[in-house]
Amino acid sequence: MLELSERRACQVAGQARSTQRYECKVRDGEAALIGRMHELARENPRYGYRRIWKLLRREAWKVSRKRVHRLWRQEGFKVPQKARKKRRLGNSENSCARLSAEHPNHVWAWDFVHDRTEDTRPLKWLTMVDEFTRECLKLKVDRHLTSQEVIDALEELSLARGLPEHIRSDNGPEFVAKALKAWLEKAQVKTLYIEPGSPWENGYGETFNGKFRDEFLNCELFTSLKEAEVLGNDWKDHYNFDRPHSALGYETPGDFAKTWAGHFPGGNPQGNVQPETGDPTLIRSGT
Repeated sequence: MLELSERRACQVAGQARSTQRYECKVRDGEAALIGRMHELARENPRYGYRRIWKLLRREAWKVSRKRVHRLWRQEGFKVPQKARKKRRLGNSENSCARLSAEHPNHVWAWDFVHDRTEDTRPLKWLTMVDEFTRECLKLKVDRHLTSQEVIDALEELSLARGLPEHIRSDNGPEFVAKALKAWLEKAQVKTLYIEPGSPWENGYGETFNGKFRDEFLNCELFTSLKEAEVLGNDWKDHYNFDRPHSALGYETPGDFAKTWAGHFPGGNPQGNVQPETGDPTLIRSGT
């Protein structure tokens, strides 16, 4: 080791002595900020630093995204990313790549997601999403769901929000049932059936289902059907009104939908009005 004075060493390295002597100073309130980041990360274990930053800003923390990123790396937070193989778009005219939603109630996507209660009995979730606003329109759960129960869910939504111009789904037996197809034809809703074995053609629905499983189903153990129903409604409210959505510029689907107030073609906004603002968007469960 060379025995050089600090002055000589800095001169050789071309570095200012003030830089050599600089000691990092912890900002006031940094400990509280880090503590809140830990709390949000525990509550939302699948969120990255950008969503955590957005939640902090909504809580009135005056913090930049770069600062949150620095603290995120400093604290060792990490969201594991799953490697996925790319698929071709396919040739189906009913895929989301060929027919994209242009306004609210233009295209809805629906699908089924399966899970189990603690006693291993089945749970079947019906998910409905507006592809334009990314709102979760419906989370219906039961041990089994028939085509008639799917029709009932549509009728309930039609009174609150109106019906879409198109509805996208796979070719599951509940979605191709004669009774459902007759109801949709009478309601003048066009069906968009994707090609068999091509889930990527229903990209918005599949993306929502992935988040639904990753952030909710994989984190909850249901002891009963009723518990699944109650917690599912709570998560739907969280998804629509609290969870920042990256595809919407980290706005929530509920806030994004408010900017489109009055643009619900064929709908009945009067039946689904926010009590505080009068906007024709989704209302929270139980309000």
